[in-house]
Amino acid sequence: MKTDKGFTDSNFASMLNEYNYNLHPGDIVAGTIFNQEEKGFLVDIGTKMAGFLPHEELTLNNNIIKEKYILYVPNETREFFLLAYNKITNQLILSIKRLEYIRAWKRIKQIENEDIILSSKIISKNKGGAIVNVEGLDGFIPNSHLTINIDKKLINKQYIKCKLLLANEKANQLILSNKKASLSMSSNKLKIGKIVTGKIIKIENYGIFIQIYGIIGLLHISEIGNKNIQDIHHIFNIGDHITVKILHIDLEQGRLSVSRRYID
Repeated sequence: MKTDKGFTDSNFASMLNEYNYNLHPGDIVAGTIFNQEEKGFLVDIGTKMAGFLPHEELTLNNNIIKEKYILYVPNETREFFLLAYNKITNQLILSIKRLEYIRAWKRIKQIENEDIILSSKIISKNKGGAIVNVEGLDGFIPNSHLTINIDKKLINKQYIKCKLLLANEKANQLILSNKKASLSMSSNKLKIGKIVTGKIIKIENYGIFIQIYGIIGLLHISEIGNKNIQDIHHIFNIGDHITVKILHIDLEQGRLSVSRRYID
């Protein structure tokens, strides 16, 4: 539900002062739902004018709004975010969605600070990567940060381990990495200088990509050996298992650099 275009926060404050209400836009208030209407719910927040909770402000997850309708019954008391005042209907516009959004970002900041590994539900897949649910918000895992193949039949059923790469609240942007989480979980197996065996999954002119404990490592052509290599495709085949030494571990990007030159 929209408020009048010319109705500013100062107008809102003046109106509330007129009725001696100690409320401001952005306040969190307690209220009791007492009636369901066609486009939302009426809420008693202890003021002379009713609060109104539009259907679109019920939850962050639009896919379950219809299911949420049956959860909001008369006499349910909970917290609401005070969005605005609608002068036409003389109602205070409330939101649960905005409250969930604020609290979700607080949890995300804590997850980022503690570098926590998440288990997030995959909600869709596109050409660029996977969309996952993070505290009720949409997060994106680029294809370059995926270590698993996503079966579209398992969308909304499959969970994936991931870590945050970028959390920008102002832009409402969440970028995650499955590689970074996998590398963190395998950190006890992966040490610089350690000799490991991996499977070749891709061959390029500049080097080969090897899967090691679910992590992708790059064996650059300069690290294959001391001899000059004319055609890398004549030496290796996809599916081959080869032994390499770990040169560098990029924890932030979830990548490995490996070599065959330093194997005794």
